[in-house]
Formats: sequence, C-alpha cells, structure tokens
Amino acid sequence: MIKLFEGGAYLIHGRDLVPESEAEKVEKLTGKKADKKEALKGTIAYRIMEAHNVSGNMDQLKIRFDAMASHDITFVGIIQTAKASGMEKFPIPYVLTNCHNSLCAVGGTINDDDHMFGLSAAKKYGGIYVPPHLAVIHQYMREMMAGCGKMILGSDSHTRYGALGTMAIGEGGGELVKQLLRDTYDVARPGVVAVYLDGKPNPWVGPQDIALAIIGAVFKNGYVKNKVMEFVGPGVSTMETDYRNGVDVMTTETTCLSSIWRTDEDTKAYLTMHGRGADYKELNPADVAYYDGVVYVDLSTIKPMIALPFHPSNVYEIDELNENLTDILRQVEVEAEKIGQGKATLTLLDKVTDKGLQVQQGIIAGCSGGTYSNIIEAAHALRGADTGNDQFNLAVYPSSQPVFMDLAAKGVLNDLMAAGAVIRTAFCGPCFGAGDTPMHNGLSIRHTTRNFPNREGSKPGNGQLSGVALMDARSIAATSANKGILTSAEKLDCWGDIPAYSFDDSAYRARCYNGFDKGDPQEELVSGPNIKPWPEMSPLTDNILLKVCSKILDPVTTTDELIPSGETSSFRSNPLGLAEFTLSRRDPDYVGRSKEVDKIEKARVAGKDITILDENLEAIFDKIRSIDGQESILPANTEIGSLVYAIKPGDGSAREQAASCQRVIGGLANITKEYATKRYRSNVMNWGMIPFQMEEEAEFEVGDYIYVPGIREALTENRLNDIKAYIIGDQIKEITLYITAMTPEERAIVQAGCLINYNRNKKR
Repeated sequence: MIKLFEGGAYLIHGRDLVPESEAEKVEKLTGKKADKKEALKGTIAYRIMEAHNVSGNMDQLKIRFDAMASHDITFVGIIQTAKASGMEKFPIPYVLTNCHNSLCAVGGTINDDDHMFGLSAAKKYGGIYVPPHLAVIHQYMREMMAGCGKMILGSDSHTRYGALGTMAIGEGGGELVKQLLRDTYDVARPGVVAVYLDGKPNPWVGPQDIALAIIGAVFKNGYVKNKVMEFVGPGVSTMETDYRNGVDVMTTETTCLSSIWRTDEDTKAYLTMHGRGADYKELNPADVAYYDGVVYVDLSTIKPMIALPFHPSNVYEIDELNENLTDILRQVEVEAEKIGQGKATLTLLDKVTDKGLQVQQGIIAGCSGGTYSNIIEAAHALRGADTGNDQFNLAVYPSSQPVFMDLAAKGVLNDLMAAGAVIRTAFCGPCFGAGDTPMHNGLSIRHTTRNFPNREGSKPGNGQLSGVALMDARSIAATSANKGILTSAEKLDCWGDIPAYSFDDSAYRARCYNGFDKGDPQEELVSGPNIKPWPEMSPLTDNILLKVCSKILDPVTTTDELIPSGETSSFRSNPLGLAEFTLSRRDPDYVGRSKEVDKIEKARVAGKDITILDENLEAIFDKIRSIDGQESILPANTEIGSLVYAIKPGDGSAREQAASCQRVIGGLANITKEYATKRYRSNVMNWGMIPFQMEEEAEFEVGDYIYVPGIREALTENRLNDIKAYIIGDQIKEITLYITAMTPEERAIVQAGCLINYNRNKKR
C-alpha cells in the first residue's frame, strides 16, 4: 500500500506521523505546541542544505558542493566551457568516468579521443579519472566518494547517493561549470517530502519493485516534483544499503530534485567496508520535523512490478499484467502507434502465447540493476536452470570492477554463464541506447533506469521500433529461468541468503588516476579532431524576433527526443556535429529550419542586410512597425532566433546538449506550458535561451514569427509575469507570455547570450 498525504505532516521522534490538519496532536506527543517554522528545520535535508548554503538566506540557496562527477558524454563540454570562462584548476574533487562511450565502437577514434582528453584534463586541472569498463559513474561515487552529510553534483540525472547520507543532484553541465569557477548552485529552498517506509519487503521483492511502485504513485500528479525525497521510518533498516541504493537511484524518475535517507549501522558498515568509515554520521530527523508531504509505503504490500513501455510510471503488478494481458498490452500498442507515426510499429499481443507473454531480451545492468545483491539474487534463480536457445537472451553487467571481481571469486558469474547469460563489463549503454539495442518489434525487460521511447536505440523514422519494460533483477531472472515467459519472482522460492560482499579496490588503485589538488598547469589538453570549441553566441538585444521551427503537442517531450541518445553520443564533444541530430527522431525537419534562422542572425551580427536573405522579413518588420510603440524598430538591432514550442519538455536526462544543440543552430527561446524538470530549464537559461511559458493555447504554427519587444528590459527589471508578444501573420495577434522566477545571475546569463559570455564579461 502506498498512500499520499493531502497536505503536510509532522514526524515525531522519527516514528509518529501527524497530518498538519491535526497539529494539536503534536503537543500531546511532545508537550509543546506545533511550530511549523521551526519544525521544517528538523528535516535531514534542511540541515545538509544549511551546511552548504553560502547565501545567508535559507529561502534562496547558494550551494557549494563537496564533489562532482561527470561521464564521457558530458565532461568534455563542461571542461571546455569552464576553460573558456577562465578556470585554472578543479577547486573540488571532480570525478571523470568513462562509462557511456566506453565501447569506442562508433565514430572511429573520437570516443577514445574524449577519454584521453579527460585524462589530460585530470592531470592539468587536478581531477580523478576512471578509465573505461572500471565502473559506471554512480557506482564509483557510491564506493569511493559519497559520505554522510555531503552534497555531490553530477552531470547525469541519476546522480543520487541519498542512501549513503549524501544529497546528490543531477544537473546540466552549466551548473557544474559554475562550481568549477567557485560560483554557486542557486535555487529556492526546495520542499521536502517524507517517504515513510513501514514494514519489510518480501524476499521476492527487489529495490526496483519498490521504486516503480513509488514512481507510479507520484509521477503523474507531480507530488514530489523539484522537491527532496527524505526516506524515513522503521522500514529503512529492514533493507541493506546495497538494496537501498537501488531504490534511491530511481528517485530521479519521480522528477524530484534530490533524495536523502536516514542512516544507521548498516550505512556505517557499508562506508567502513569501502574504506571510508570516517565519513559516517548518524542522520535522523529531529524529534519534531515538518514535511511538505508524505509518501507512506507499507513495504510488505509491494509486489513484483513492471513498468511497461514507454515510461517508468506506466506501472503494473506483474500478476495484474499477466491476468489482463490483452487489455493492458493493447493500450501500449496504441501508444506505440503514436510514437511510430506510421513509419514503425511495436506489437505486443502477438507475443502472448499459451504459456504467457514471450519476451525477447533481458538486461540487468548499470547503477540500478548491476549491484552486487541484485546479481547474487539473479544467480539464485538461474543456478541449474537455462535461458533456452531460442530468441530470448540475457546479459548481465556488474556495475564496477570490484563488484565483478567479488562475483567472480564467489563463482556467481560461472553460475550465470552456465545458465546462458552473457556477462559484460561496467557500461551504461543499455540504459541510453548504445548497448544491447533489442530487435525491431522486440520486447526487452530491463533492470535499468529508463524505458522512454527510442532511448533503447530504436529509430522510428527508419522503421525501427522496440519496447523496454522495467523490472527488478529477481523477476528478470525468474523470467530467464522460464526461457523468456514473463514470470514474477514470487513464483520462485530461492531468495535471500546473500553472502557478505568483499570490496577490493585494487583495480582502482592500478588504473584510476587520482590527481585532485595535484594539477600541473603545464600539462597540455589532448584534443582529437572531433573535439570542437563552442561557437560564438550573440548577446540578447532589447527586442527579439522568433521563428517557430517546431511545434510539439505531445503531453511530455523527453530529453531523448530533444537530442537522441545512443550512437549520437559519439558527437557530444562536437557542438555543431551533435546539433545535426536535434529533434531528429521527433521532428526531422527542425534542424534545417533552425539553421536557416541562424544564418540570418549571423548575417545581422556581421552588419549585413538580412532582408535580402529572407524576402518575407521586410514585410514582417513593416508589420512590427505598425504596433504601437514599435515604429522605429530596425532589423539590424533585433536579434532573430528559432523557437521550439512544446507542452512539457525536458523529462529525463540532465544532459545539457538538449538545450545547447538548440542554441548553437539558432535557438533563442522555448515556449511551454511547463518544464518537466528544473534541470532542463536551467540548461535552457545557461545556454542563453529564454524559458517562456504561456497559459493560452498556441495559436501559431511552424514558420510563423513571434515578436517580443522589451525583453531585455523585462529581464533587467525582473518584470516576468506579463510579457507582451505578437504573432506576426496576416493579422497581428497579441499573446501573453511569462517566465517563472529567475535568479539575478540567470537573468544576466540570458542577457549575455550564454554562460560563457556571462563569465567572460565578469572577467573584464
């Protein structure tokens, strides 16, 4: 059972929940009247944020982090941006892992060129470098960096180490650049929602089952959006820390900002085993703590779960699905028809056999699935069984070399391989479409983090579409033992009895470069031919003219649709090369449209007559000059950029390229109903684009122009609630835009044209 409180609540002595509407009960339990203002300071999250806030104002935070992490599709751009902004050294421990482009399989030499760039940057600026195949980013951070009371920032959305007492946040590269320049992470103090865990999970229930159940309860209603999820209650201590990590990493899929868990002796044992016992602190809420909401979870009621394509919130109990296969799978097929847009199909009903639902692939991998205890449990189910020699196949990716080594020492990998599983090295590929891409029209069950459309590697525009369902490693193993017929882990009686893990960091000591605080300014950055600098971007003018280059009416647009993952990751270090893929799986004509607008803007900056490049512009500006107060407007001093309209963009990855790719080919603004995540909106602003929103329906189409006068002044004066704009068509139609709260720094960044320009201006 999962229950969401309708309002806030007090937690008394870490045990008793008192709804805010019954606040008089607080006095009965504590002898004192409820003091909400004081009680909100009693959360674990508040105390950690307070310790890292340098603003002096706990309502408007300016956070400095203890450490950072990036992987090999983000760190090149981050370091280049920071270098262009004047960075001379890494001021805090910065871990550069190589777990995304680690196969070096697409694009010739360019992936390993990025790796060598990372190593040279670690030597030059004083960083920590983790070579390919040694660890996925989040497992390394758990094993070597996280600690109680710390805050860590990562350029990957699944940066979550709350189960180790660390508040971790995944953001776009711009936010990491700010930390490298000793600037701050600026955010209004987020609300804190208690996730009160009661009871104990059944032996056949894994961390992914608990996570999916919570995601299903909170995602669609936005209950924890941009808030901190604080895990409390007696149920926390019924799970070992390795298990808690698997729940914690999936909090990203709720759209929360961060997470934190109360700590206990098992947390201490985990940190001690990893050589960091000194980083342990007991973290608990104060005797009276106030939460902005409560997710009450009775762990004993959670059943094995499945998240069907095409979102982690599309959840069902596996038993419920198996009892209603026709009705439920048909719903997914209908959604697949929309995604395929007539070019590709995914059928599921034809996979229903007299034995049950036939699955084509199983994957246990990455920061959520590839942990020690998950793989041990999978081996329990498969020992003495086999996965069959038909179309179903299973691959297992241990999350780090130390995990791999201990599994090998215990013979667990032998058991898995004897059953037909393929064992691979630490790699994030299955999670973002660069490894084990399933067959067209195939159904893959995965203990990974996401199952968005196209993220697994499909290309609907080329007639290729497959589906991914998320499940726990235990049910994936049960399904594998049943030769790919969907099976709940509850059907087997083999769970538990997990031997103690033995951590051995010798692989890290042998191969990782730890150069924090040992940078050598004389070291040269090693740049391959694909590593390109960021192009110049124009500062914002007083008035702007936007051309609508894409209009997306889907309820949610993911970052994987804004800039596809998978093989495109090879071009992450080449801003213009990567930008060629922008919206390629959703609106293939967008890039050409935006580049035409960019050509006009570059001509304007160069002092050329832009009306020659577009014969419609002269008439457009004539109409603009007919608007009251705009009689003197000239093309030469009006910035022109492309616009994307989407109802709710930005769900998913933290990758800044979802915004930078728009910007480098002419993007100047988005108009949305809302932003799916803070991190995508932050990326938009850091790349100098304006994050407009509007309440009205979008009565404009691709190819239309929208004129926004006085936007620079509106940003300067922080007048963002009522911004007049005009659709310039046969008739001029006034519309009202708005921008939700921006910090002074964010407004200055947009005015400068991008974060790089802003930092250069500061140095002058």
